[in-house]
Amino acid sequence: MSLNIIVLAKQVPDTRNVGKDAMKEDGTINRAALPAIFNPEDLNALEQALRLKETHPGSKVTMLTMGLPRAAEVVREAIYRGADAGIVLTDRALGGADTLATSYSLAQAVKKFGNYDIILGGRQAIDGDTAQVGPQIAEKLGIPQVTYAEEIVDLKDGKVTVRRRLEHGVETVVAPLPCVVTVNGSAAECRPRNAKRVMKYKYAASTSEVKNLSEVAAARVAAYPELNIPEWSAAYVDADPEQIGLAGSPTKVKAIENVVFTAKESRCLENNDQQIEELIKELIVNHTIG
Repeated sequence: MSLNIIVLAKQVPDTRNVGKDAMKEDGTINRAALPAIFNPEDLNALEQALRLKETHPGSKVTMLTMGLPRAAEVVREAIYRGADAGIVLTDRALGGADTLATSYSLAQAVKKFGNYDIILGGRQAIDGDTAQVGPQIAEKLGIPQVTYAEEIVDLKDGKVTVRRRLEHGVETVVAPLPCVVTVNGSAAECRPRNAKRVMKYKYAASTSEVKNLSEVAAARVAAYPELNIPEWSAAYVDADPEQIGLAGSPTKVKAIENVVFTAKESRCLENNDQQIEELIKELIVNHTIG
Protein backbone atom coordinates (compact mmCIF):
# COMPACT_ATOMS: atom_id res chain seq x y z
CA MET A 1 0.00 0.00 0.00
CA SER A 2 1.60 3.25 -1.14
CA LEU A 3 0.89 6.41 0.87
CA ASN A 4 0.63 10.12 0.24
CA ILE A 5 2.21 11.61 3.36
CA ILE A 6 2.18 15.29 4.25
CA VAL A 7 4.65 16.56 6.84
CA LEU A 8 3.95 19.94 8.42
CA ALA A 9 7.07 21.83 9.40
CA LYS A 10 7.90 25.31 10.54
CA GLN A 11 10.99 27.45 10.29
CA VAL A 12 11.26 28.98 13.75
CA PRO A 13 13.45 31.61 15.42
CA ASP A 14 16.36 30.14 17.29
CA THR A 15 15.25 30.85 20.86
CA ARG A 16 18.84 30.58 22.02
CA ASN A 17 19.60 33.87 20.24
CA VAL A 18 16.71 36.13 21.20
CA GLY A 19 17.73 39.80 21.36
CA LYS A 20 16.07 43.16 21.89
CA ASP A 21 14.79 43.24 18.30
CA ALA A 22 12.99 39.90 18.56
CA MET A 23 9.52 41.47 18.77
CA LYS A 24 7.82 44.17 16.72
CA GLU A 25 5.76 46.96 18.27
CA ASP A 26 2.52 45.21 17.24
CA GLY A 27 3.43 42.18 19.35
CA THR A 28 4.37 39.87 16.48
CA ILE A 29 7.73 38.15 16.11
CA ASN A 30 10.33 39.93 14.03
CA ARG A 31 11.40 36.81 12.17
CA ALA A 32 13.70 38.69 9.81
CA ALA A 33 15.88 39.72 12.77
CA LEU A 34 16.37 36.24 14.21
CA PRO A 35 18.40 33.21 13.10
CA ALA A 36 16.03 30.56 11.73
CA ILE A 37 16.12 26.81 12.33
CA PHE A 38 14.02 23.74 11.54
CA ASN A 39 11.53 23.30 14.37
CA PRO A 40 12.97 20.37 16.40
CA GLU A 41 9.83 18.26 16.87
CA ASP A 42 8.95 18.63 13.18
CA LEU A 43 12.18 16.75 12.49
CA ASN A 44 10.88 13.93 14.69
CA ALA A 45 7.71 13.92 12.61
CA LEU A 46 9.74 13.82 9.40
CA GLU A 47 11.57 10.73 10.61
CA GLN A 48 8.28 8.93 11.24
CA ALA A 49 7.17 9.87 7.72
CA LEU A 50 10.38 8.56 6.20
CA ARG A 51 9.99 5.27 8.08
CA LEU A 52 6.49 4.91 6.65
CA LYS A 53 7.90 5.58 3.19
CA GLU A 54 10.46 2.83 3.67
CA THR A 55 7.90 0.25 4.80
CA HIS A 56 5.35 1.19 2.13
CA PRO A 57 7.06 1.14 -1.30
CA GLY A 58 5.85 3.76 -3.72
CA SER A 59 4.91 6.24 -0.97
CA LYS A 60 5.58 9.96 -1.33
CA VAL A 61 6.52 12.43 1.42
CA THR A 62 5.63 16.08 0.79
CA MET A 63 6.80 18.82 3.13
CA LEU A 64 4.36 21.71 3.71
CA THR A 65 5.56 24.85 5.44
CA MET A 66 4.06 28.29 5.97
CA GLY A 67 6.15 31.40 6.45
CA LEU A 68 8.44 33.84 4.72
CA PRO A 69 9.91 32.84 1.33
CA ARG A 70 13.13 31.89 3.14
CA ALA A 71 11.19 28.97 4.66
CA ALA A 72 12.12 27.11 1.47
CA GLU A 73 15.25 26.19 3.43
CA VAL A 74 13.08 23.88 5.56
CA VAL A 75 11.89 22.13 2.39
CA ARG A 76 15.45 21.66 1.14
CA GLU A 77 16.52 20.29 4.50
CA ALA A 78 13.67 17.78 4.42
CA ILE A 79 14.51 16.73 0.87
CA TYR A 80 18.16 16.22 1.83
CA ARG A 81 16.96 13.75 4.48
CA GLY A 82 14.60 11.83 2.22
CA ALA A 83 11.40 13.81 1.51
CA ASP A 84 10.26 13.81 -2.11
CA ALA A 85 8.94 17.35 -2.54
CA GLY A 86 7.82 20.43 -0.69
CA ILE A 87 5.51 23.42 -0.80
CA VAL A 88 5.96 26.87 0.73
CA LEU A 89 2.73 28.63 1.68
CA THR A 90 3.80 32.27 1.69
CA ASP A 91 1.94 35.54 1.37
CA ARG A 92 2.11 38.93 3.08
CA ALA A 93 -1.54 38.50 3.96
CA LEU A 94 -0.63 35.47 6.11
CA GLY A 95 1.72 37.47 8.35
CA GLY A 96 1.00 37.84 12.06
CA ALA A 97 -1.22 34.75 12.22
CA ASP A 98 -1.99 33.14 15.56
CA THR A 99 -2.71 29.42 15.86
CA LEU A 100 -6.30 29.76 14.66
CA ALA A 101 -5.36 31.63 11.48
CA THR A 102 -2.32 29.43 10.91
CA SER A 103 -4.31 26.20 11.18
CA TYR A 104 -6.97 27.57 8.83
CA SER A 105 -4.38 28.55 6.22
CA LEU A 106 -2.61 25.20 6.41
CA ALA A 107 -5.90 23.31 6.29
CA GLN A 108 -6.77 25.20 3.11
CA ALA A 109 -3.39 24.21 1.64
CA VAL A 110 -4.01 20.56 2.54
CA LYS A 111 -7.40 20.71 0.83
CA LYS A 112 -5.70 22.17 -2.24
CA PHE A 113 -3.15 19.37 -2.12
CA GLY A 114 -6.02 16.91 -2.36
CA ASN A 115 -5.22 13.22 -2.09
CA TYR A 116 -3.45 12.39 1.20
CA ASP A 117 -3.46 9.49 3.64
CA ILE A 118 -1.78 10.87 6.75
CA ILE A 119 -0.55 14.24 7.99
CA LEU A 120 2.40 14.33 10.39
CA GLY A 121 3.76 17.28 12.33
CA GLY A 122 5.65 18.12 15.48
CA ARG A 123 3.71 18.36 18.73
CA GLN A 124 4.49 22.07 18.99
CA ALA A 125 6.81 24.81 17.74
CA ILE A 126 9.43 26.30 20.04
CA ASP A 127 8.38 29.87 19.21
CA GLY A 128 4.88 29.38 20.61
CA ASP A 129 4.72 26.12 22.60
CA THR A 130 0.93 25.96 22.17
CA ALA A 131 0.57 22.49 20.58
CA GLN A 132 -2.66 23.77 19.00
CA VAL A 133 -2.01 23.95 15.25
CA GLY A 134 -2.00 20.21 14.54
CA PRO A 135 -5.25 19.47 16.39
CA GLN A 136 -6.92 22.55 14.91
CA ILE A 137 -6.01 21.43 11.39
CA ALA A 138 -7.58 18.04 12.09
CA GLU A 139 -10.77 19.74 13.30
CA LYS A 140 -10.93 21.99 10.25
CA LEU A 141 -10.43 19.02 7.92
CA GLY A 142 -12.95 16.93 9.86
CA ILE A 143 -10.55 14.01 10.36
CA PRO A 144 -9.27 12.10 13.45
CA GLN A 145 -6.17 13.18 15.33
CA VAL A 146 -3.58 11.43 17.49
CA THR A 147 -1.37 13.67 19.60
CA TYR A 148 1.85 13.11 21.60
CA ALA A 149 2.93 10.30 19.28
CA GLU A 150 6.21 8.60 20.02
CA GLU A 151 6.13 5.94 17.32
CA ILE A 152 3.94 4.84 14.44
CA VAL A 153 3.80 1.14 15.21
CA ASP A 154 1.83 -0.03 12.16
CA LEU A 155 -0.23 1.21 9.24
CA LYS A 156 -2.43 -1.17 7.31
CA ASP A 157 -6.02 -1.82 6.23
CA GLY A 158 -6.80 1.89 6.33
CA LYS A 159 -5.80 2.28 9.99
CA VAL A 160 -2.72 3.55 11.81
CA THR A 161 -1.49 2.24 15.16
CA VAL A 162 0.33 4.82 17.25
CA ARG A 163 2.17 4.63 20.55
CA ARG A 164 1.78 7.92 22.37
CA ARG A 165 3.67 9.25 25.38
CA LEU A 166 1.45 10.67 28.10
CA GLU A 167 2.31 12.32 31.39
CA HIS A 168 1.93 9.17 33.44
CA GLY A 169 2.68 6.43 30.93
CA VAL A 170 2.36 5.12 27.39
CA GLU A 171 -0.80 4.45 25.41
CA THR A 172 -1.31 2.63 22.11
CA VAL A 173 -4.24 3.78 19.97
CA VAL A 174 -5.65 2.92 16.54
CA ALA A 175 -7.13 5.59 14.25
CA PRO A 176 -8.70 5.42 10.80
CA LEU A 177 -7.08 7.14 7.82
CA PRO A 178 -6.81 9.91 6.85
CA CYS A 179 -5.74 11.45 10.14
CA VAL A 180 -3.39 13.96 11.73
CA VAL A 181 -0.59 12.72 13.99
CA THR A 182 1.53 15.11 16.07
CA VAL A 183 4.89 13.76 17.20
CA ASN A 184 6.77 14.28 20.48
CA GLY A 185 10.41 15.22 20.83
CA SER A 186 10.85 11.90 22.65
CA ALA A 187 10.31 10.08 19.33
CA ALA A 188 13.24 8.87 17.25
CA GLU A 189 15.61 11.58 16.07
CA CYS A 190 15.58 12.41 12.39
CA ARG A 191 18.24 10.81 10.23
CA PRO A 192 21.07 13.01 8.98
CA ARG A 193 21.32 14.45 5.51
CA ASN A 194 22.08 12.04 2.69
CA ALA A 195 25.19 13.21 0.84
CA LYS A 196 23.93 12.10 -2.58
CA ARG A 197 20.63 13.93 -2.06
CA VAL A 198 22.45 17.07 -0.95
CA MET A 199 24.49 17.05 -4.18
CA LYS A 200 21.37 16.40 -6.27
CA TYR A 201 19.05 18.96 -4.67
CA LYS A 202 21.39 21.69 -3.37
CA TYR A 203 20.27 23.93 -6.24
CA ALA A 204 16.56 23.46 -5.51
CA ALA A 205 14.89 26.86 -5.22
CA SER A 206 11.50 28.40 -4.64
CA THR A 207 9.83 30.87 -6.98
CA SER A 208 11.04 33.84 -4.92
CA GLU A 209 14.58 32.52 -4.75
CA VAL A 210 14.76 31.90 -8.51
CA LYS A 211 14.23 35.64 -9.09
CA ASN A 212 17.49 36.37 -7.30
CA LEU A 213 19.56 33.67 -9.02
CA SER A 214 21.99 34.19 -11.86
CA GLU A 215 20.80 33.35 -15.36
CA VAL A 216 22.78 30.12 -15.34
CA ALA A 217 21.40 29.01 -11.97
CA ALA A 218 17.84 29.96 -12.91
CA ALA A 219 18.16 28.01 -16.17
CA ARG A 220 19.33 24.98 -14.22
CA VAL A 221 16.25 25.08 -11.99
CA ALA A 222 14.00 25.52 -15.02
CA ALA A 223 15.59 22.52 -16.75
CA TYR A 224 15.00 20.12 -13.86
CA PRO A 225 11.43 20.12 -12.47
CA GLU A 226 12.53 18.31 -9.30
CA LEU A 227 14.51 21.44 -8.35
CA ASN A 228 11.40 23.62 -8.31
CA ILE A 229 9.91 24.34 -4.88
CA PRO A 230 6.37 25.66 -5.46
CA GLU A 231 5.11 28.69 -3.60
CA TRP A 232 1.40 28.87 -2.88
CA SER A 233 -0.38 32.12 -2.03
CA ALA A 234 -3.45 32.67 0.13
CA ALA A 235 -5.53 33.20 -3.01
CA TYR A 236 -4.23 29.99 -4.57
CA VAL A 237 -5.53 27.92 -1.65
CA ASP A 238 -8.85 29.79 -1.67
CA ALA A 239 -8.31 31.25 1.78
CA ASP A 240 -10.87 33.68 3.16
CA PRO A 241 -9.03 37.03 3.76
CA GLU A 242 -10.98 37.48 7.01
CA GLN A 243 -9.62 34.20 8.45
CA ILE A 244 -5.90 34.61 7.75
CA GLY A 245 -3.08 36.74 9.12
CA LEU A 246 -3.81 39.40 11.71
CA ALA A 247 -7.40 39.77 10.51
CA GLY A 248 -8.15 36.15 11.36
CA SER A 249 -6.25 36.10 14.64
CA PRO A 250 -8.31 36.73 17.79
CA THR A 251 -5.18 36.36 19.93
CA LYS A 252 -3.54 39.75 20.41
CA VAL A 253 -0.41 40.71 22.35
CA LYS A 254 -1.41 43.41 24.86
CA ALA A 255 2.08 44.48 25.87
CA ILE A 256 5.73 43.52 25.53
CA GLU A 257 8.33 43.97 28.20
CA ASN A 258 12.03 43.19 28.01
CA VAL A 259 13.21 41.53 31.20
CA VAL A 260 16.93 41.38 31.88
CA PHE A 261 18.03 39.15 34.71
CA THR A 262 20.93 40.51 36.74
CA ALA A 263 22.66 39.23 39.84
CA LYS A 264 21.75 41.73 42.57
CA GLU A 265 23.65 40.07 45.35
CA SER A 266 25.55 36.95 46.20
CA ARG A 267 26.02 35.07 49.39
CA CYS A 268 28.69 32.63 50.42
CA LEU A 269 27.71 29.80 52.71
CA GLU A 270 29.95 27.66 54.80
CA ASN A 271 29.53 23.93 54.97
CA ASN A 272 27.02 24.48 57.72
CA ASP A 273 23.60 22.82 57.98
CA GLN A 274 22.11 25.74 59.91
CA GLN A 275 23.05 28.32 57.24
CA ILE A 276 21.69 26.13 54.47
CA GLU A 277 18.44 25.58 56.37
CA GLU A 278 18.04 29.35 56.94
CA LEU A 279 18.62 30.07 53.25
CA ILE A 280 16.03 27.51 52.18
CA LYS A 281 13.47 29.01 54.58
CA GLU A 282 14.20 32.48 53.18
CA LEU A 283 13.73 31.28 49.59
CA ILE A 284 10.41 29.64 50.51
CA VAL A 285 9.17 32.79 52.26
CA ASN A 286 9.90 35.04 49.24
CA HIS A 287 8.43 32.37 46.90
CA THR A 288 11.65 31.79 45.01
CA ILE A 289 11.08 28.07 45.59
CA GLY A 290 8.18 26.07 46.89
